Amino acid sequence: MEIGAATPREAVSRLARRLRNPGFDLAGNAAGRQLREYFAGERLRFGLDWDLKGLPAFCRKVLRACAKVPFGQIVTYGDIARAAGSPGAARAVGQALKGNPIPIIIPCHRVVGAMSLGGFSAGGGAMTKRALLEFEGVDVSGFAAGG
Repeated sequence: MEIGAATPREAVSRLARRLRNPGFDLAGNAAGRQLREYFAGERLRFGLDWDLKGLPAFCRKVLRACAKVPFGQIVTYGDIARAAGSPGAARAVGQALKGNPIPIIIPCHRVVGAMSLGGFSAGGGAMTKRALLEFEGVDVSGFAAGG
């Protein structure tokens, strides 16, 4: 189920809008299959096309850089700022990641602060971020909980 959704039907509806696919369902398409494989520990990278049109250029650059962070690894907001061509814009990266239309698929949970996990705008906030990182085998014991 999508993070923060109250029911599977709500999760499917949200994901359909975000992936711009009104026929989306968890059972019958690539996104649903790949998400199930991810949570079963069988998929380390998503192979989906996503649409970032309508987002500001900086946000698109940040999300594309974020999408390249491998399963089980973390980078800092500063690392993403540099990868997006805007060194010194770590705070702006955090704001851009708040608008991630497809968390998990674009793995913004893998972006952390220099001394804390940082925030997470999907349901459950930093606790969900911590759980996703632990699921991926990242040792988060040395990080403070929030931003």
